[in-house]
Amino acid sequence: MAWFAWLLAAAALGVAEFFTLTLVFGLLAGAAVVAAVVAGVGIGVVGQFVALGIAAAAGLVVVRPVALRQLTQQPFTRDGSDALIGKRAEVMQEVTATRGLIKLSGEEWSARALDESHVIPVGALVDVMEIEGATAIVYPRELLP
Repeated sequence: MAWFAWLLAAAALGVAEFFTLTLVFGLLAGAAVVAAVVAGVGIGVVGQFVALGIAAAAGLVVVRPVALRQLTQQPFTRDGSDALIGKRAEVMQEVTATRGLIKLSGEEWSARALDESHVIPVGALVDVMEIEGATAIVYPRELLP
């Protein structure tokens, strides 16, 4: 019945993790499950505590720092207007250094050429290089290397 006590401890630690979100109680709950498995196999109390200690140490020393590092990293996804950078668009009205109109992701956007010397004709494909407010800064696709 020692395995049952370890499972109860794991459940209690899991509930504590739910409320604290520190990753400590969750890893200790996992260690308690390891101790429950060891108890279920028939190993004595000393072996159960040794298994608990090894699993808890491994979780807290190895797993927790890696998990915390992953949680603090910014996601690679871009949202809003930043997600439009690098997209292809079609010129709807000639694009110059000061004005123009493109169709970008199904919407019409005001645009201007990245290079002031470019005049991009209607129907040309462009790449969005930047977004400044509500204006897309574009570069013609055929000039890209």
